[in-house]
Amino acid sequence: MDSVTQLVLGATVGEAVLGHKVGRKAMAWGAFLGTLPDLDVLVRYSSVVDNFTLHRSFSHSLWVLTFISPLLAWLISRLHPSTREHIRGWLWLVLACLITHVLLDSLTIYGTQIGWPFNTTPVGIGSIFIIDPLYTLPLMIGLAVVLWRRHQPHAHHRKTIFVVLIISTSYLLWSLGIQTYLSRQLDDYLQTTGVDRSKILLTPAPFNTLLWRFVVRVEGGYYEGFLSLLDQEKAPSMQFYPSEDHYAKALQEIPAAERLFWFSHGFYSIKKERDHIIISDLRMGVEPVYVFSFKVARSNGTQLAAITPERINTKIYSDKRLRWTLERIGNPWLPLPAGNFNLNIR
Repeated sequence: MDSVTQLVLGATVGEAVLGHKVGRKAMAWGAFLGTLPDLDVLVRYSSVVDNFTLHRSFSHSLWVLTFISPLLAWLISRLHPSTREHIRGWLWLVLACLITHVLLDSLTIYGTQIGWPFNTTPVGIGSIFIIDPLYTLPLMIGLAVVLWRRHQPHAHHRKTIFVVLIISTSYLLWSLGIQTYLSRQLDDYLQTTGVDRSKILLTPAPFNTLLWRFVVRVEGGYYEGFLSLLDQEKAPSMQFYPSEDHYAKALQEIPAAERLFWFSHGFYSIKKERDHIIISDLRMGVEPVYVFSFKVARSNGTQLAAITPERINTKIYSDKRLRWTLERIGNPWLPLPAGNFNLNIR
């Protein structure tokens, strides 16, 4: 999820675990710990592809975070000597803030390597968009209420915090339920079309869980379409886009390309523009512009030559994107707007 959401979630969890014993320190440390795993973006690797695919690896590993939690708890108790009697509470706070960060990220589509280094397969359930106000706002409101009423002797701070955690967690469960429901609907529809159903991606459109984008990866290309919870009996429409998959075998010999194939779980497109081969991760973006597209090779006639990978910058048309999303939720006949529109959000 976005950094603001993770900070707010960490602060809320910290308050829930230890706020009643150590006061605002719990909320402050929770906010820091909720942000800590994402500081791996400061690490620069040897290429832009490595930067992309190694984000959310070691810093989001359940093994690593569990291992370092006792040390972090000890350091926090040393910084606040008056709270040393709560060392066990600090340990639970650290664990809870770090683990909830990782689990929440796993629900987005990006890919989180929670089993690193023993299992580096990225987990990306894709049941919630990377920014969703309906998840974040209850947490923000809960924290604001607690801060406002902190000095009121009879205020039920923990009750407030637990209520907002239940609300926000229920929203995550809702998103998983809607994803499962719409996945079955989409699968039933694809059965009637004869399209290969072995590789289907279904993930929310920006900022909501009512409208969902789907990609069906088939040999030689992919279908893209949108499905709303409010579409009722209207069958989803979808458009086919070709991918130059005949380059795939040769690209597997190029480390950057092979890593993109792996990280995207097979949801990629291959395009040739002039003399460059471009691989796009189909999971994040909308046709024809994707958040993560990379030049990985140069075509010299029938041969491919590896190049230093370059990330292709994308334009941001957030106002147009948001208007279309809001209108499409209740209008299954609404066509995609002309031109490129995409939110370039990590």
